[in-house]
Amino acid sequence: MPSASTLNAREQRRVVAGTTIGTAIEWYDYFLYAAVAGLVFKQVMFSPEMSPGLATIVSFASVGISFLFRPLGAFLAGYCADRFGRRAVLVATLLTMGIATVIIGVLPTYATAGAAAPIMLIILRILQGISAGGEWGAAALLSVEHAPAGKRGLYGSGPQLGAPLGLLLSSVVLALVSAFTTEETFMSYGWRIPFLLSAVLIVVGLFIRHSVEESPVYSTMVERPDTAPATNPMGTLLRRFPLVVLIASLVLAANTASGYMTTGGFIQSYATSSAGLDRGVVLSAVAASAVGWSLSTVAAGVISDRIGRKNTFIVGFIVQLLGNLALFPLVNTGNAAAFTAGLVIMSLGIGLTYGQIAAYYAELYPAPVRASGASITYALASILGGAFAPTIAAALTQSTGGTAAVTAYLVAMTLIGLVATLCLRDRTNVDLSPDAAQDRSILAWHH
Repeated sequence: MPSASTLNAREQRRVVAGTTIGTAIEWYDYFLYAAVAGLVFKQVMFSPEMSPGLATIVSFASVGISFLFRPLGAFLAGYCADRFGRRAVLVATLLTMGIATVIIGVLPTYATAGAAAPIMLIILRILQGISAGGEWGAAALLSVEHAPAGKRGLYGSGPQLGAPLGLLLSSVVLALVSAFTTEETFMSYGWRIPFLLSAVLIVVGLFIRHSVEESPVYSTMVERPDTAPATNPMGTLLRRFPLVVLIASLVLAANTASGYMTTGGFIQSYATSSAGLDRGVVLSAVAASAVGWSLSTVAAGVISDRIGRKNTFIVGFIVQLLGNLALFPLVNTGNAAAFTAGLVIMSLGIGLTYGQIAAYYAELYPAPVRASGASITYALASILGGAFAPTIAAALTQSTGGTAAVTAYLVAMTLIGLVATLCLRDRTNVDLSPDAAQDRSILAWHH
């Protein structure tokens, strides 16, 4: 008969697997839209009377608009996760994301439905945004709150790993469909296949998530009247920690601005339309960068357990800065190997400023408002950094005729993230239990 410690270790591994796979499926759906927006939607979902440049900007705006609804998802899911538990939220968000994705796969185009096509597309993208806003906080806390002592960074890198795995999966599926269809077939109906495949992924994700146990921290809060969940967690959060929410969101915003060059579809669109690279080559390069992002994401979690979250961010932002400076000079060569190298260098920095986020955000907030705090901080970061990064990049390229302004924008965002990191204390391995003192000395200048 297995010991209690063996059962506990087994449950911890099951939680990490469940949150990682489920989050990967969510991000597959989310990133798939962004990639297809840059490759297909700008041509088939919007009025042909638009100029190609305007159609690209509008298409990326449809990617970004979903971010405006992520705080709504974060608010709803954070409240429910703090009041009713982390696990139920994960099932609800997975269903919402998956159903919206499958419906996108059967939408009529502008040629068939006129203006109704982009309207329906944007409504479904908004549903994806609400789901993505609610998904992350519950998944992150479930992993971190189950983690053994000294391994929160590693366990928390599980749901973080879901993002590059989702990018890898969406890029590989798109590349395969592109390889086995002609250009005409791909633009006609081939692009729909990856969206429809999401139906299979939903079933897999629901099966895995249903087997995951509730967070021990939340279970303790429910069982004891003196540590009961907050009745108004969001109100408490915004009353006590508004500056922490803002500064912590800028840390991740710096990461997402760079990350959404690829996950938001800008690089795919720019490389095929301006750098003259083949779509299959571009998708393969993005898949390679996703592998680099995955490895550096796990590395960041492990390293942060050794040297602290704050020090890991500082190293990560320096590497990300080098990636910012190298990306477009390599992309603009029009050479497939150089293009791949540029994306991989960028992805290493992105992973080193991403893998420790789950543990970092969990350690910022006390147990009664932790899900609300982590969720709303993450959602705000996505708006400030990733939401319109592809739109901004497309507009800067269109107005300047080059990519130097895009590089300057990414460098500025990275430096903002570095400064924000320095403004918060390192709280690595702080007590996460409901009994822990609700420490206000999170800001670097408070003692």
